[in-house]
Amino acid sequence: MFTLEELEAAARLVHHAFPPTPQIAWPLLAARVGCETWVKHENHTPTGAFKVRGGLVFMERLARERPHVKGVVSATRGNHGQSLAYAGQRHGVPVTILVPRGNSAEKNAAMRAFGARLIEHGEDFDAARVEAARLADAEGLEFAPSFARDLVMGVATYALEFLRAAPPLDALYVPIGLGSGICGCILARDLLGLSTEIIGVQSVGAPSYALSFAAGHVVTTPRAETRADGMATRVPDADALAIIRRGAARIVTVTDDEVAAAIRAYWQDTHNLAEGAGAAPLAALMQERAAMRGKRAGVILCGGNIDLDLFRDWVLGAE
Repeated sequence: MFTLEELEAAARLVHHAFPPTPQIAWPLLAARVGCETWVKHENHTPTGAFKVRGGLVFMERLARERPHVKGVVSATRGNHGQSLAYAGQRHGVPVTILVPRGNSAEKNAAMRAFGARLIEHGEDFDAARVEAARLADAEGLEFAPSFARDLVMGVATYALEFLRAAPPLDALYVPIGLGSGICGCILARDLLGLSTEIIGVQSVGAPSYALSFAAGHVVTTPRAETRADGMATRVPDADALAIIRRGAARIVTVTDDEVAAAIRAYWQDTHNLAEGAGAAPLAALMQERAAMRGKRAGVILCGGNIDLDLFRDWVLGAE
């Protein structure tokens, strides 16, 4: 999909906007799970999530190649939209974002704060995505998918930082929404010639990629029922699935209760707040603690954008 030189160039572009995020081995997490545990803190970006990297790479190319573009439209549950809005603001490109009805109020507010026009449509992400594609045709806007080369290369810069800065990892746990994060990790690992196992993480209530991984082809689900909205995907991307099937060791599914426990663990052991998808890798590592005992594992805390009401009801209410 891209070369190491192209990935390094993307990293330089990202670092013009913000410095590399930290990777920290937290001793209390290690004691909790029984192995050395390194956390990549993508909750420390300007939007509080990893996707801003992909938005910066996507928008830089678009503004350079099509300086008179009318605008960009996309669909999101939050972090992808914040990414595009942040990058669009930097490049002077108007951004329209479709979100499903009932989406995170705080993520909606953040997208508007970065200058996005926000439209609520449909009952879930996939319905919003169909409407975003229709609006692109109707208004002459550039449709920004959630999975594309620029986006994957952008988010792969966090994997490049992590895999170069941390000691050799036996395993790296990565959440799967539409697949850009895990694909970026797989491709960066391969470009660096490392042997780290990449393990995908999905929700028990939204297992479309786990089912597709097992079946060997795209499997859609009628619903995506999870409070970890960054993983609430019903329809896998075929290109993402191909990369995941070639490069991932397995996909672990976690319950919402396990994710809530991982969010609490992050707060207690590191004083970092994680959103559902951000805590899912730690939930999977905690589930697999016996197999990982004595090894060195990495987990991606991909974002910290959780609504206060959801945190109170789901995370604190589950104690």
